Amino acid sequence: MVTLFQALNLILNVVWFIMIAHIIMSWLINFQVLNLRQPLVAQIWYGLNNLLEPIYGRIRRFLPATPGLDLAPLVAFIVVIILQRALINNAGFFYGY
Repeated sequence: MVTLFQALNLILNVVWFIMIAHIIMSWLINFQVLNLRQPLVAQIWYGLNNLLEPIYGRIRRFLPATPGLDLAPLVAFIVVIILQRALINNAGFFYGY
C-alpha cells in the first residue's frame, strides 16, 4: 500500500509541475516574451496543450462562458491541490495505521 501511496503522490506532483509550466508559459507567450514561431517553444507549447487539454476540456463543459478568461486551468490546479491534500491526510490508511 505504501507503493500505491507513493505512486499516486508522484503522479499528482508531475501533473502539478506540468500545469505550472503550462501556466507560466502561457503568460510568457501572452506577454510576448516567448514567440510561437520558434520551433522549440512551439513544440513545448503544443505538447503541454496536448497533455492538458483532455483535463481542461472536461472542466470547461461545466464552467460558464467567460470571454477572454479561461478558468479551467485554475479549477484543475485547485482540484490537483485538493487531491494532494486528501492523499496526504489519508496517508495513515496506506501505511496501515
